[in-house]
Amino acid sequence: MKIAIDAMGGDYAPQKIVEGAVWAAKELKIPIVLVGDREKISEELKKYHTEGLPLSIQHASQVIGMHESPSKASRSKQDASIVVATKLLAEGKVDGLVSAGNSGAVMTSALRYLGRLHGIYRPAIATLIPTQKGHCVVADAGANSDCKPEYLFQFAIMAKIVAEKILSIENPKVGLLSIGEEKEKGNHLTKHTYPLLESFKNFQFIGNVEGRDIPRGKADVVVCDGFVGNVILKIMEGTGDVMGKMIKAEIGASLLAKIGYFFISPAFKKFRKKVDYAEYGGAPLLGVKGICIIAHGKSSAKAIKNAVREASLFASKKVNLEITQKIQEANLHSCFQPEGNQNVAKFENENNHSDPTFSAKSN
Repeated sequence: MKIAIDAMGGDYAPQKIVEGAVWAAKELKIPIVLVGDREKISEELKKYHTEGLPLSIQHASQVIGMHESPSKASRSKQDASIVVATKLLAEGKVDGLVSAGNSGAVMTSALRYLGRLHGIYRPAIATLIPTQKGHCVVADAGANSDCKPEYLFQFAIMAKIVAEKILSIENPKVGLLSIGEEKEKGNHLTKHTYPLLESFKNFQFIGNVEGRDIPRGKADVVVCDGFVGNVILKIMEGTGDVMGKMIKAEIGASLLAKIGYFFISPAFKKFRKKVDYAEYGGAPLLGVKGICIIAHGKSSAKAIKNAVREASLFASKKVNLEITQKIQEANLHSCFQPEGNQNVAKFENENNHSDPTFSAKSN
């Protein structure tokens, strides 16, 4: 097992990235390849005792910035750290990669150099959201702003596998995110996705779920398009951050509150750990031929360490193999016959966009 880390990606690169890599090598005993400017990485490594640690450097002379066009930059900057790291994965020299850099560049590079798993139409970003009952896998969380029913159907299959193999949830409950629980509610996408999920007997579909149901833990898997999923992720991230600051301000406003906090601080620490994104490392890009973990742009060393742990877990659990097998077993096209095929055609007609590379009749 060996994991490549984009050492130049992220707001705090290379300092926090290298620190996290050293932490991962020490604690997890996983060989790490730091990809990026050799001189800068070497200078950072001098800050730590690394003798005997499974750390190596793969030089990359370029960096793709956060505000650069992912497609243009990944084509023009062939020696960019994320491109070089992806090529290492494509060549089988590493078993997974972690990047806190430009997420669009990660996805573009993965599609260009790794390709999609057999039978997958669109990759999806899956993110873990803490709930009252544990965790919920939300997919897609940002890879596809515009989706079709078939995409969401596959997102459900892939996210269900993550819930089973990574979260160890037996027979996870799958919900379709909408504006009401009733089958008839929603937009064109949700209304035409519902019958596909409902007719598939290989997972426990519980129907529509609303946004408030996610933190309540009503479903173990929630499916939506990437635009909505990313908005949900950012709202929850912002809400958690603001609530933490508000609570801290209230505690500091009075002596009585400070005394009370002394007694309940252990509970607060447990809660903070549960909602801290750094505990989860990053979000896997599902549906590509390789393990890619997209970490937060502001990732700390702790987040990078846990992203390495996550990448190794996905690789060891053979998640991609399971996805390929389940997609084949699903026999997707037969799920569209006869009602489903008409449903997909109706969706495309109503939205006036037919994708010649992706239809119910494609192979």
